Amino acid sequence: MVTIHLHNLLFNSFHGVFEEEKILGNQFEVDVDIEMVCREPITNLSQTVNYVAVYSCIKQRMQVPSPLLETVAQDLIEAIHQIDEKISSVSITIKKTAPPIENFQGIVGVSCKTVF
Repeated sequence: MVTIHLHNLLFNSFHGVFEEEKILGNQFEVDVDIEMVCREPITNLSQTVNYVAVYSCIKQRMQVPSPLLETVAQDLIEAIHQIDEKISSVSITIKKTAPPIENFQGIVGVSCKTVF
């Protein structure tokens, strides 16, 4: 088993249920772990998952506003899985770094994992 990590990806996006989030946006941090079964030594790109393609997929989806981070996470898992048939599981965490909660200090987020 090989795990490919894309962590601390930062995006300014417009996800959220409140009007101010749809107008002002927020900073989001995305972490993705992709597992794939490895039956032989990996010596070229065709034997692994192209993380440039994965990043492009994440970037594209983060540009589409959604009220719920859960929806974004589930959409991303499905889209990433479509990139390569070698993928056996995808785990994703999306964090909203400045949630619009009065007197709140911290980060909120969601995590999802799907095994194929």
